[in-house]
Amino acid sequence: MKIVVLTGLMAGFFVSATAQTTVSQTTFSSPVLKEAAAETVGMSTARLQRMDAVINDYITKGRQAGVGVFVARNGRIVYHKAYGQDDIQAKTPLKRDAIFRIASQTKALTSIGLMMLFEEGKFLLDDPISKYIPAFKNPKVLDKLNDKDSSYTTVPAKREITIRQLLTHTSGISYPGIGTKEAVAIYAKNKIPSGIGTPNGTLADAMNRLGALPLMHQPGDRWTYGLSVDVVGYLIEVLSGQPLDQYLRTRLFDPLGMNDTYFYLPIAKQNRLTMVYSEDSTKAIRPLPSLNGLSANYPKLAGTYYSGGAGLSSTMYDYAIFLQMMLNGGEYGGKRFLSPTTVRLITTNQIGDLNQGQNKFGLGFSITSEKSAARLPVSQGSFDWGGFFGTTYWVDPKEGIVALIYTQKVPNSYGDLTDKFKVLVYQAITQMSRSN
Repeated sequence: MKIVVLTGLMAGFFVSATAQTTVSQTTFSSPVLKEAAAETVGMSTARLQRMDAVINDYITKGRQAGVGVFVARNGRIVYHKAYGQDDIQAKTPLKRDAIFRIASQTKALTSIGLMMLFEEGKFLLDDPISKYIPAFKNPKVLDKLNDKDSSYTTVPAKREITIRQLLTHTSGISYPGIGTKEAVAIYAKNKIPSGIGTPNGTLADAMNRLGALPLMHQPGDRWTYGLSVDVVGYLIEVLSGQPLDQYLRTRLFDPLGMNDTYFYLPIAKQNRLTMVYSEDSTKAIRPLPSLNGLSANYPKLAGTYYSGGAGLSSTMYDYAIFLQMMLNGGEYGGKRFLSPTTVRLITTNQIGDLNQGQNKFGLGFSITSEKSAARLPVSQGSFDWGGFFGTTYWVDPKEGIVALIYTQKVPNSYGDLTDKFKVLVYQAITQMSRSN
C-alpha cells in the first residue's frame, strides 16, 4: 500500500491511498515550529545561504538598514536570521527577536478573531453589518465632492454592507491618508484615524462616526483597500463584549504563545522595538521621526485606540506561529482555534470575478492566482499580506512553506527585495511536496 501524506493546509488531517486497502483510525499530530536542518524537509542549507549575499548587498549599498527573514517548511524552521542594524547611529545589530511594527498584518489576526466567533454561531457572513452596528444602517455612496471644502453629495446605496464585504475589502470603505482622493479629504475633515500612529480615542467612537460617512462605491462592486477590518475589530468588541486587545490576547495570542504581540508594548519590551527609517530625495536612508504628526515610536505609548486593521507590533517568530496554525488547518500545540473547514473557507476566493491586483481575496488574506503563480514560484492558492513599514509574509499550502521578510522603512524604493526573497526560498527546495 502506498500512502501519500498531504502537506500544507490540511496537513495532519487527511491521508489518501492508491491501493484499495482502507486506512482507518490513523492519527497525525500537527507541526509545532521547531528549528531543524533544511535537508530534513527537502530543502538545501547551502542554497538558502544564497540569500545572505543578496540581502547584505542591499544593506551595504544603503538600501536597507536591517532585514529579518524567517523560513519554515512542514513546521521546521530552516532559516531565521537578522541582517544589518536596528539603529544605524548607535550601530546596534538587528536581532532575531526584534519587535516590528506590523501595521496591516494586524488585519489577518483580527479577521481570524472574527471567524472564531463565526464558528460559535454569533453571525453569518452575509448578515448586514448594521444588524450589529446600527450606525451603518442605510449607507450612502459618494456622488460628488467639492474640492474646496470637502463637502459632498450622495446617492443611496443599493444594498447594505455585509460582514463578508468587510472581510474582503469590497464594502466601499476606503482609507485615510492612502485611500482614494475623495476618501482622504472626507476622512480628514471628519477626523477618522488610520490606525497607525493614532493612539487616542476609541474604536467604538471612530467606527460609529465612519458609519455615517459615504462609501466610495456601491457595496460589493469593487475591491477597495480601506478601514473595513477596523470595522471588523469593532464588531468583535460588540459580539464578544470585550475590548479588541483583550479579546485577541485571550483568544489568540496567549493560547498560541504569541508572547511578543501587542497594540502598545509593555515597558519591559520597549527596548526591542526596531527603529523605523525613510528615504531622502536621493533615496538614502534617514530616520523617520514622525508619522501623522506623532512619534514613530507610537507602540511605546499608552494608547487606547485598538486598530483592527493596523495597530499591532510583533516578532517574526510570533507571527510565524499564527501562520503555522493556519497551515495546520486551524490547530497548533494541541489546541484547536478553527475547524479545517473554516480555514478552507477563509483561504478560498471570496470576490468572484473581481480582482485584487493580479490576485483574488479570501476572508482576510490575498490569494495567489494562476497568473501570479506564473510570475514567481509561489504556488497558486498560497495566501499572504504585508504591512505599511515593509513587512511581508506568505503561506504556501502546497509546499508547506511559511515565510516572512521584515524591514522597517517607508517609503521604500527597493521593494524588489521581497520578490527576490521569494525566489531564494523556492530555489532552495530540493524535493517537491508529495501532494503536487
